[in-house]
Amino acid sequence: MIIHWFRRDLRLSDNPALSAAALASGGHVLPVYILDPTLLNGLWASPARSAFLIAGLRALDAQLQHHGLRLIVRHGEPVATLLHLVAETGASAVTWNRDYSPYSRRRDQAIEAALHAAGCAVQHTHDVAICPPDQILTKNATPYSVYTPYARQWRTWLAHADLRPVAAPILQPCRDLPVSHAIPDLLAPHPLPPAGELAAQTILDEFTRTSLRTYATQRDLPAVPGTSRLSPYLRFGMIAVRQCLAVAQAHPGPGADTWIAELAWRDFYIQVLFHHPHVLRGAFKPQYDDLAWENDPDLFAAWCAGHTGYPMVDAAMRQLQQEGWMHNRARMIVASFLTKDLLIDWRWGERYFMQMLLDGDPAANNGGWQWAASTGTDAQPYFRIFNPTCQGQKFDPHGDYIRRYLPELAGVPNHKIHTPHLLSASEQMRAGVRIGHDYPAPLVDHAQRRERALGIYRR
Repeated sequence: MIIHWFRRDLRLSDNPALSAAALASGGHVLPVYILDPTLLNGLWASPARSAFLIAGLRALDAQLQHHGLRLIVRHGEPVATLLHLVAETGASAVTWNRDYSPYSRRRDQAIEAALHAAGCAVQHTHDVAICPPDQILTKNATPYSVYTPYARQWRTWLAHADLRPVAAPILQPCRDLPVSHAIPDLLAPHPLPPAGELAAQTILDEFTRTSLRTYATQRDLPAVPGTSRLSPYLRFGMIAVRQCLAVAQAHPGPGADTWIAELAWRDFYIQVLFHHPHVLRGAFKPQYDDLAWENDPDLFAAWCAGHTGYPMVDAAMRQLQQEGWMHNRARMIVASFLTKDLLIDWRWGERYFMQMLLDGDPAANNGGWQWAASTGTDAQPYFRIFNPTCQGQKFDPHGDYIRRYLPELAGVPNHKIHTPHLLSASEQMRAGVRIGHDYPAPLVDHAQRRERALGIYRR
């Protein structure tokens, strides 16, 4: 028997380590997932993401039952838990698909050493990204810190890479399962999308049929269903990122090409974290660790609650609260607002996003926040500061996104939906909203804060 340790690969199809385990054992695979308290209860613990994970485990267990198997779920420290399972089952080997975060790499090195010391073989394979993070280097054998040349080399690498899906695993029923295989219950703080591989496949099919062709032109419009919404499924490996690439390549055009570029961004941020783990503690460019953030806790609380008085910002933050997800354009807007209008350390926002997002991923989340704060690789130049009102007018011109998440502004006419504080008293009455009571006036003056931010960054 071989144990396959599921981690960020909660699927049966195109799962390299699982297929390798099935091939090596003649199908005698024990499927295991370990609920790691370091991840579940740490600084970035997320009730919503944990509930989505649990739902994904239940979906995976249902798939395995069709093969006469159950998913063995244990709660505990991974080294001790795996050693106990090996002793309990007599497994000859453990397989897993690699992860590349600093914690994952430290954990896996310790586990591999402990299993070898116990006489148990180990096999781990690449899966979580399209391109392994150590494959693409500059001519000086250093990692890329700018996306465009990285993406150029990434596409060259793709042309020669073998990304064909691995064969589906042939699994044998197991009658002697360890006694404990129950998946715990976990209440979600808000409604969740359906979890699991079958749900991910359905969403990918729908996106391919309806939105992939127009992705290049509609992906920045948060009121339009123009994105894939697959990020939570990619986060947990409920779908293989290679399959997403293959689908895009099979439907050539501007939409597919733009979506492939987004998959390249995902790989880019994974390799940044792989080569520069310090970015989880501070700025990629260390000089920006000295920025004189003001860090007003009341302003931060208003930002979290979606009570800033800037409708585009507030709608995005309410979407995050209600769905555990936020449109990518909206993520850029709220991150710029937090760092450059409210002058709050990007790490506060990074941590809050990780606590709220179903797709919260250390590499992508850190990369996005450092881009917005102008502290990271290939970052937005510090003097380019999003105007939250103009961003809303450009990307949600009729206020459909705003009205969806800010129902108190439902009656505001289009020409004032992005500036409701400019409504006269009679206009407020007709719109059914009182500024300062039903909806706040702007917390800060954007023009003044922009100049203040520029001064802080220049210094």
